[in-house]
Amino acid sequence: MKRKDFLQLSGTVALGASFSPFISCDTKPSFKNWAGNITFSTTNVNAPTYIQELQALVGKLKSLKAQGTCHCFNRIADSKVALVAMKKMNKVISLDKEKATVKVEAGIKYGELAPFLHENGFALHNLASLPHISVAGSIATATHGSGVSNGNLATAVIALEFVDATGNIVSLSKEKDGDLFNGAVVSLGSIGIVTNVTLQLHPTFLVKQFVFENLPVDQLNEHFESILSAGYSVSLFTDWQTDSINEVWIKCKADEQDLVTKGHDFYGAKAATKNMHPIASSSAENCTEQMGVPGPWFERLPHFKMGFTPSSGVELQSEFFVPFEHAIEAMKEVTKLRKEIGPHLMITEIRTIAADDFWMSTAYKRKSVAIHFTWKQETEAVMALLPKIEKALEPFAPRPHWGKLFTIPLEVLETRYERMQDFRNLAHKYDLTGKFKNDFLQTNIFGKA
Repeated sequence: MKRKDFLQLSGTVALGASFSPFISCDTKPSFKNWAGNITFSTTNVNAPTYIQELQALVGKLKSLKAQGTCHCFNRIADSKVALVAMKKMNKVISLDKEKATVKVEAGIKYGELAPFLHENGFALHNLASLPHISVAGSIATATHGSGVSNGNLATAVIALEFVDATGNIVSLSKEKDGDLFNGAVVSLGSIGIVTNVTLQLHPTFLVKQFVFENLPVDQLNEHFESILSAGYSVSLFTDWQTDSINEVWIKCKADEQDLVTKGHDFYGAKAATKNMHPIASSSAENCTEQMGVPGPWFERLPHFKMGFTPSSGVELQSEFFVPFEHAIEAMKEVTKLRKEIGPHLMITEIRTIAADDFWMSTAYKRKSVAIHFTWKQETEAVMALLPKIEKALEPFAPRPHWGKLFTIPLEVLETRYERMQDFRNLAHKYDLTGKFKNDFLQTNIFGKA
C-alpha cells in the first residue's frame, strides 16, 4: 500500500446556494436552520475539534443532536438540551490511492472535499444539487443526486465510525458487518454521532452539461426512461402549469458519445441558447456552466457553483420518492393539483435514484423517482398543501425525504419501510437511554412513549 495522503482543510471556502441563497446555521442569536424556517430549541451549541472532546460531551450530556450544515427543513436535527456542531471536524484523514478510498471527518463539505479528490485523480460517483452540504449529514438522511444508475450519496460509504450513547467509538464496514452496516449508514442521527466515513472513489472525469426548454409532456409520457437516461445525470424542472416540462438538464460524461448535442432538439424540447437557472426568470450567474462546455465532475454535477459567497434568502422544501415504474402516473396525479400548487411553488425538480440496501433509505430496494418541491416560504399554505399531495401520491407508496417537510403519519411510514422495526432495535442497541432521540424521531420513527 502506498503512503496515505493527509490534508488539513482550513479557512473559508466559498460555496453554492440553492434556488434562493441561505442563512448560516451559525447566525446568532436565533440559531436558525439553512432556510430560516426553523429556530432551534436550544442555544447550547458545542463544536468539538477532536473525537475525545466529542466523547466527553456525549458522556456528560443527557440528550443531544448532531448538526451538519443545517440544511434540513424540519426538526430532525433539533434538541431541547444540546446541539453538537461538527463543523470543526472537517479534515480529510487519509487517501488510499491503491484502494481508491478516502476517509474523511464527518463535518467536511462536498465543496471542500471534491477539489482535493479531483487534484489527486479521483471523483465521487455523484453529488447533490448543492455543494455546501456536509458529508455525514447528507448520508444520514439519504440525500441524493440524479442518474438512473446512480445511488444516493450514502451508497459511496464503505465504512463509518460513530460515538454511541456511552461515549464509545463504534466502527462498522460494508465488508465486515454486512446487514448491520446497511442499517447504520442512513441513521437519521439516531444511533450516535458519526465522526468519520470512508468513501469509495472513481477515476476523475469531465462532464458536459446541456439544457433544453419546453419538453412536451406527451414526449415524456412516451419516452420517460429514454429521456431520464439521456445522460449520466438528468433533472427535469417544472412548475406544473403547462403541458410542457420547463427545462431538462442533462449532464454527460465528456469522454462518452453524446446522447444530446448542442443546437439540436431533444424530444421536441429546444436547446437553450444561454446558461439557464432552474427558474427561467432568475439569473444563471451562480449556476454551473452549461452549453456543452466540459468541466470537472464537481463543477457540473451540482446545479450551483461552489465559488461564490451565499447571502440571505428563504424557501421551503419537500420531496417524495415513488417507484420508477409509477413515475408518470404519479406526475399525472400531481398535475391535477396544479392550480393549488402554482401560487406557492418556486419550482419542482424530478430526478432518478438507483435502488440501494440501506434500511431507512428512501430508495431502499426500489429504483426511484424523486418529485421535489421548492416552495415559497409560506409555511401555513405549504403545510396545508402537503396532505393533498401525499394523498394524490398514496397509490404509489411515496417515501418522504427525511430532511424535508411532510405530514405522512408513522403508521403509514411503517408500511413503506419493511426494516423499520429492525432499525429501532439497532438504535436501541447503541442508545439504550434514548440520548439521541428527539421529538421528530419519536413522532416519525419510534412512536410516542
